[in-house]
Amino acid sequence: MKLSINLFTTLDGVSQSPGGAKEDTRGGFTRGGWLLPHFDEGCGEAVDEWYRHTTALLLGRHTYDTFTGHWPRVTNPEDRVATAINTLRKYVVTSSPTGEVWADTTTVLSSDALDRIRELKAQDGDELQVHGSVRLARSLHEAGLVDIYRLLVAPVVVGSGSRLFEADGPAHSLAVTSGTITASGVTSLVMEPREFVAATATVEDGKDSVEEGARYHVPQTAR
Repeated sequence: MKLSINLFTTLDGVSQSPGGAKEDTRGGFTRGGWLLPHFDEGCGEAVDEWYRHTTALLLGRHTYDTFTGHWPRVTNPEDRVATAINTLRKYVVTSSPTGEVWADTTTVLSSDALDRIRELKAQDGDELQVHGSVRLARSLHEAGLVDIYRLLVAPVVVGSGSRLFEADGPAHSLAVTSGTITASGVTSLVMEPREFVAATATVEDGKDSVEEGARYHVPQTAR
């Protein structure tokens, strides 16, 4: 299976608490609910497309608990997202019991999560998908385990909050395989990691030119 990260994010890169003020207040975050004023039909279509590729879900504990409080109550059989979340295999990175809301839940101990996730990726299937779970997503990104990045980027800036890409993280270029803008201005991006390439502006024979510089290779052995 490929490992994909599927996230809502602000223009300044924050993915914390997109769906409500109380969704995730860790670190004193007070600006939750920033996505919903911009979530339109195009956003729904993008998310619906994400779940067409789901073989299994990989979630952090906070996101899992948030999901259990909402999705079991959504019983509309035409809701692809609810059907996927409620019926597909779920792997939760945690060190404590998850309860009995979903019988198809398997816990992945935090202490050996990366090794276990590598084993899951080696199994047959389309995608092992991370939704929300920004801290888990960041760890997977930094370990070089991510094959696909899907982001819905809302036209809003919130300042501090949990981010997928931190200042001390690895350098990557990302190849955009799909990109659209919804009616409310949300950018939907699907990207794959590539080696990071730097370049320098220069002048050659009186003309603007670009001189290629350093390359940074994505650690394929980790993926």
